[in-house]
Amino acid sequence: MNKLPAPHRPRSGFPELADLFEGFPSWATLRPTFGSHMMRVEDEMKDGSYELRAEIPGVDPAKDVDITVRDGVLTIKAERSEKKETNGHSEFSYGSFTRSLTLPAGADEDGIKASYDKGILSITVPVAEPQTGDKHVAIESAK
Repeated sequence: MNKLPAPHRPRSGFPELADLFEGFPSWATLRPTFGSHMMRVEDEMKDGSYELRAEIPGVDPAKDVDITVRDGVLTIKAERSEKKETNGHSEFSYGSFTRSLTLPAGADEDGIKASYDKGILSITVPVAEPQTGDKHVAIESAK
């Protein structure tokens, strides 16, 4: 039985991308601190409130997390830095991430509450029932 040779792929004059970075440190050490998915956020409407949960493990919420609200947009900023020292060798890793979400109509920006437990940031935003019906605007006639 004759075996066909593997097809020959011509090589271009340009090196492969992997060849360009050979000799550089492993990419695994250069990835962002929060992992490949950065900051995962889940949100849902539940019992008259808008609830958000963000995975932000390994941060001190008092120092590393900032939550702001402006013009109906809630923004979560998180930053983490870590220093490891072993036998006179030290490694630093750090990363930051910002995520902005538009709040639903009727959100009470003054009633927002946030808590942090076991790497999960939970934010609850009270939402008033949206007013039904159209708002009519009176037209003034020019005299």
